[in-house]
Amino acid sequence: MLPVKLPFMEVECCRSYVDDLYSGNMEKCMEAIVCLKNSVIGSNRQKSSVLSQGIVPRLMQLLGDCSVPVDMKTEATVTLGSIAKGTSQHIQSLIDLGIVPLLLNGITSNDQKYTEATLRCLNTIFQCPNAPVSLIFMDSIIVPCLLNLTTQSVTCQVCVPSILAAACKTTEQQTFLISEGAVPVLAQLLCSPQALVQMNALTCLSSLCYQNPTVAACVAQARCLEIQEPCFVDKSMPDLLFMLMAQDRPSEMQLAAARCVTFLHRAGAFSADDPKILYRTLPCLVRLCKKDRPPLQRALAAETLAYLTEVDIELQRTASISNHLVPTLSQFLKYQPQIDSNFSATTVEQEIKISTEMRQAAFRAFASLGANDEDIRKKIIETDNLMEHIVSGLQDPSPRVRLAAIRCLHSLSRSVQQLRTTFQRSFCSKDHSVWRPLMQLLQGASDDILTVASSTLCNLLLEFSPSKEPILESGAVDLLCGLTRRKDPALRLNGIWALMNMAFQAEQKIKSQILNTLGTDQMFRLLSDTEVDVLMKTLGLLRNLLSTKSHIDYIMNLHGNQIMQAVVLILEGNHSAEVKEQALCILANIGDGDSAKEFIMSNEDVLKKLQDYMAHSNVKLQVAAIFCISNLVWREESGAIERQARLKEMGVYKQLQQLIMTTDTLLFDKVKTAMTQFSEA
Repeated sequence: MLPVKLPFMEVECCRSYVDDLYSGNMEKCMEAIVCLKNSVIGSNRQKSSVLSQGIVPRLMQLLGDCSVPVDMKTEATVTLGSIAKGTSQHIQSLIDLGIVPLLLNGITSNDQKYTEATLRCLNTIFQCPNAPVSLIFMDSIIVPCLLNLTTQSVTCQVCVPSILAAACKTTEQQTFLISEGAVPVLAQLLCSPQALVQMNALTCLSSLCYQNPTVAACVAQARCLEIQEPCFVDKSMPDLLFMLMAQDRPSEMQLAAARCVTFLHRAGAFSADDPKILYRTLPCLVRLCKKDRPPLQRALAAETLAYLTEVDIELQRTASISNHLVPTLSQFLKYQPQIDSNFSATTVEQEIKISTEMRQAAFRAFASLGANDEDIRKKIIETDNLMEHIVSGLQDPSPRVRLAAIRCLHSLSRSVQQLRTTFQRSFCSKDHSVWRPLMQLLQGASDDILTVASSTLCNLLLEFSPSKEPILESGAVDLLCGLTRRKDPALRLNGIWALMNMAFQAEQKIKSQILNTLGTDQMFRLLSDTEVDVLMKTLGLLRNLLSTKSHIDYIMNLHGNQIMQAVVLILEGNHSAEVKEQALCILANIGDGDSAKEFIMSNEDVLKKLQDYMAHSNVKLQVAAIFCISNLVWREESGAIERQARLKEMGVYKQLQQLIMTTDTLLFDKVKTAMTQFSEA
């Protein structure tokens, strides 16, 4: 008769072997560990039971005891590794119990089976986002030990690069791994006959190169000199990567190699016009977005393509006409989770994740492709129901989808043509209006979403945009004024920039609302901002507020003294010519008012400053100052004769006579216009 195998009993019903775990008899203890290991394999319920009964600390105690035989430590580590392969809560429980330092001690063992068990367990735990991965850098012997282990076995070659990839998060860590010889080790692993070893080596190499020009340059110059396989001998690391990108390789390997080359390019190792980027890497990523690939692979390929093309217009143009990319990406947005009533909760969760990844990847790719070129934006925005998908994306439960959707909207909103056509239709639509979810996003959003959303709002608040009125009605002024008080310079800039756009050719009530909400105290703070861009946009806001005669007089009547004080502050400060030019243009706008002119004419200090800038070595400052003089003496306006006489008495007209000999065309025109007003008065 064949022996009948009895199923392992649940932990709660098998106290005998649990008790034996604490026995001083090593043989009994070993049997209990093996029994426990077999009981938790494939059963999340059993794993939870083991954790809840407090058995894990006993296993950890055995690992830390020098007198415990190494084979027992191996079985205990395998058991812990099995528990780690359960749910994210199981891994977190192990982390909270402090298992990682114990495991790191185990990698220095001379016993290969114990070392491999330790590496497998570490590798599983390190895939958890909350794992204390930086601990491998706390002891200087750990990283060299890990790198040396790659010569021991395939298991080590699989686990070590995966562990290092998970741990490599900062510039300092990247540099340290390079200094310890990680590049030649990874070169060896890339030449392994084992696909999983190659994949993990590629992932580790990507982590090393990401946004690190120094490391990227080191990798690009590395050569494979000690490789036994003939096809890899004396190849450069980039050549090796391009070989792994070939179409006869598994598609997941092509993608991993393309990601690595993408990171090398973005870190400066390759130029955008390098044929290996333009004709190998980009087409590879476009091809991997096609429908015949697994969904998550397609999403990662599109996300990588977005990063590759993000900052280079030629790559964007090439990608947009490659292999029907735009229609391919549009299909990502239509992906529907394949959910059946018989599916487990885990399967349903995985399907929803796939849909989420597909949508955010499409939005990110569209954002990169449409960043600069008007024709590409038009092609993207003509995609079926794109605005509906964007509106839906702005309200998606996933923060990653929301951020990607707002990046896409931001990219498309750079188009003047689209703001006047497609966006207008969208804003007029009751069902698919973009501004409503956008304004909702701005309420209590994280800083990364808030930065992009507020920048998008800047574009949508341009004078010709149909979105200005509904956005204003939804409390935008309060929100934007609040942004100008944030610590993050990008948020302050977006806040004041949007207010500047809002004030452009706006009604008087809108301008008054902006000034009253912002307050003159905050205006002064922004004019003293250490960020030049914030200062320039604040001056731009003042220029836009002080436009149209009736508006200029109204605002100066309420805030004239503070505004004049602000302008003088800029003119007397240690600022660039561009900044001072803006201040002079504000004076010119004030000089265009009716009653507002007196704020300049009654201020002898300001008049003398105008004379000084008329004689400045910078032509732009001369032009701005003379433009202000022209507005002050314009002959058709009331009181012009008196103002002309006053300025002639100060010597302004003589200065103009001297400047008429200038060879600068623009300056000559401004001087001639001003003198004409004087001579005909």
